[in-house]
Amino acid sequence: MVVVMQERATDEQVQRVIAQLVEMGFDVHRSTGALRTVIGAVGGRQGDPALIEVLDGVKEVLRITEPYKLASRTFKPENTVVGIGDLRIGGDEVIVMAGPCSAETEEQVEATTAAVKRAGAKVLRGGAFKPRSSPYSFQGLGEEGLRLLRSAADRHNLKLVSEIMDLSQLDLMEKYADILQVGARNMQNFTLLRELGRCRTPVLLKRGISATIEEWLLSAEYILAGGNMNVMLCERGIRTFESYTRNTLDISAIPVVQKLSHLPILVDPSHGTGRRDKVTPMARAAVAAGADGLLIEVHSDPDHARSDGAQSLFPSQFDRLMAELRIIAPAIGRSICLEPVARRGWSR
Repeated sequence: MVVVMQERATDEQVQRVIAQLVEMGFDVHRSTGALRTVIGAVGGRQGDPALIEVLDGVKEVLRITEPYKLASRTFKPENTVVGIGDLRIGGDEVIVMAGPCSAETEEQVEATTAAVKRAGAKVLRGGAFKPRSSPYSFQGLGEEGLRLLRSAADRHNLKLVSEIMDLSQLDLMEKYADILQVGARNMQNFTLLRELGRCRTPVLLKRGISATIEEWLLSAEYILAGGNMNVMLCERGIRTFESYTRNTLDISAIPVVQKLSHLPILVDPSHGTGRRDKVTPMARAAVAAGADGLLIEVHSDPDHARSDGAQSLFPSQFDRLMAELRIIAPAIGRSICLEPVARRGWSR
């Protein structure tokens, strides 16, 4: 259930409600908004809502009908904004995360990081542990890759998002990354999700290859239920019968999720299409549809990339995309990084 407190409810009244819910066996999650406090109660026995409604300071008690309780808008009507230092994800600004699929060399990481920063990205994306379909494909540099990415991100004043593949990597990943990415293959790795709920590092949860939106939100619920409220969703395409693109990027998921959940939603058109020439139009469409951010693969020399070069933009293409997004975002009441763009010909 959700307990909505009155606007002028005191902290003592809020604590009395929390104590009553705990006594009834509920796990309690408090959300304090600009006007009032909302208390989410999950689990517990089927108690009489009237016992809570009569407590001082309570405005109303609502039943949450969705299977995902803490991720629902019933629990938190206003949008969640995930803060990482001075960065805000889920607010008015569309946040762009860009970088190589994987760290390969120091020169490649530095050149790509400098390029995405110059174009206006706020977060460096890059993999150090790569979950590849074939065991013979490049698997990433491991901790050395994380060191390269962290060093480059710090030099260019960027945050870092990188993928965690296994529970055993958690301590190492938290040492280097500002955001832990859970890939599509791990969306229902519930052991990993539970542990991520116990940490406080923000989590970017990608949609599974064949997952429904409800299954995706239920996976987010595992993290939220553990106490980590810094969760972001990422649409990255789903598997359909279409084979022309790598996946089918579900743009409709953006407004659907925003109606059902308060969590920020980002879009990855690189994995969503698997084709460089389709990344830009789908990125434009995602921002127009209301996405809170984008993940874009950019490589200083994508034709010689060790992984996913076919879906990685050249720096000049990324420059142009960012310029186009600066036109689209204001049309729907959003903004995007307004730093000067260093255009380099836009020839590719």
